Amino acid sequence: MKKLMLSLFIAFGFSACSLSNDDMNVNCGADTNVAFTGFPLLCNYAVKNLPTNPAAIVVNSTEKMEYYFTKHENTCAVPSDPNIDFTQKYLVGIFAGIKPTSGYAIKITSIVENNCQMVINFYEKGPQAGETISSSPTYPSDFILIPKTSKPIIFNRTTETSDNIVIGSYNDKCTGADCQKFFQINNYNILQFLNVVPGKYDFNQYKYAAITKRDDYTLFLSKVPTEILNLKGQTKTYGTPGSADQGGVYFQLTQGSVVTKIYIDTNDTEDQSTEVKLFKKTIQDKIISLK
Repeated sequence: MKKLMLSLFIAFGFSACSLSNDDMNVNCGADTNVAFTGFPLLCNYAVKNLPTNPAAIVVNSTEKMEYYFTKHENTCAVPSDPNIDFTQKYLVGIFAGIKPTSGYAIKITSIVENNCQMVINFYEKGPQAGETISSSPTYPSDFILIPKTSKPIIFNRTTETSDNIVIGSYNDKCTGADCQKFFQINNYNILQFLNVVPGKYDFNQYKYAAITKRDDYTLFLSKVPTEILNLKGQTKTYGTPGSADQGGVYFQLTQGSVVTKIYIDTNDTEDQSTEVKLFKKTIQDKIISLK
């Protein structure tokens, strides 16, 4: 591909700017997807100066980390590792600026690079219909770890839906690192949540590994039984997962502001219809394919 000569100013307090020169073209080779890791930074750090305008930062050293953030004790309900090896990884943060209420978000979706530059794609969303919001101002942000790079980093706004599906296999007796498997399926990527703690299924507090994959959410949604789709925002348990240490299968559907959660006994039980049993098998097979 041809390189469009762009430079991005990355700092608190002003929006990202780009400069272009269409006369300068370089063969940069093919674009490739870059794997990255979600980093729940706010579990262990506070931003020293919240930007009121959209901004982005790339942190490549401990000194810069201390400049932008204040470290504090873990405030999340699960153990977290706040350390970053800057010889291998950089921290990228994006900020939407000040928003008048809750319900806003900004999210990094994918990264592509070529021989000339790295492009970080992201989208923003506002409050959804029917969503309960607070009137206090908010400062949406998102943080990831990327492979160390010397290439220019470009931030590219895209249009995406925040609708997603979370599937998982769980067991309250589970021991060992990452013995529970949980994945979020979007229409733009798949996230594998790392070291999920039994019973603690607020997935915003976990690191995750991301891979780019388009349209998987739409495909998987087509396999959800009408019986489950009709629950619309309810939580339902089929059988008695965990009663005999057999664990269960987890399904969560987020559509706009409506979140439906399902727990299904690994064993077939009388309250599981034929459709639910088949869907349970579909979830189990999908988890195996994503491991």
